[in-house]
Amino acid sequence: MNKLLVITGASKGIGLATAKTFLENGYQVLNISRSPCELEGVQNLSLDLSTLDWVEQGAAQLGEACKDATQIVLVHNAAMMTKDSVQTLSRDVLARVLQLNVVAAAQLNGLLIPHMEDGSSIVYIGSTLGTKAVANTHAYVVSKHATVGQMRATCQDLAGSQIHTACICPGFTETEMLQAHLGANPEVRQQITSGITLGRLAQPAEIAQTVWFASQNQVINGAVIHANLGQVEH
Repeated sequence: MNKLLVITGASKGIGLATAKTFLENGYQVLNISRSPCELEGVQNLSLDLSTLDWVEQGAAQLGEACKDATQIVLVHNAAMMTKDSVQTLSRDVLARVLQLNVVAAAQLNGLLIPHMEDGSSIVYIGSTLGTKAVANTHAYVVSKHATVGQMRATCQDLAGSQIHTACICPGFTETEMLQAHLGANPEVRQQITSGITLGRLAQPAEIAQTVWFASQNQVINGAVIHANLGQVEH
């Protein structure tokens, strides 16, 4: 069986850990991102999914990579987080975040679903902020709420196809994106971990294992899975 993982943003963080997990389980891996995934055995397709013309640049290569696959797992992982509020958010920033976090996933679905056979799956990487919100992360919150809706719509549209889908919503995870967003202040980190019942950040490998589980089990279809170590509720 020729099993293929197509993943966006596998150069670091959750994407890198996911690529490693699938490689270890016998999958070929195709990473789509601006920066390459350095894992041995990963095929990299250099595309900027935040641009409007990436489909024209990458459609032929994607079709070639998928033509012999007997099972495809598509993981929509690439995302952008910006600091903004309802008062400061610009049209251009919102458009760029939505293009990468939401629209690119829809474009990839259109390209890959025709190549997907029975048992294939589509996994969206959402966020705890796909079902709640915090201040000063306006565009990201909007995009991750849209991601949850996109997964649910995907499930309904693929009824009868034997392709299943899920949305994994990580909580605070030890990634470069989170570190860049929060800064180096240890007090901020302490404030965050104090709001998690297990008292620590999630690790990318833990999220990757959750993605693997969802991708391999058809019973997980249309499901939103919160992978956040348990948040303290007030």
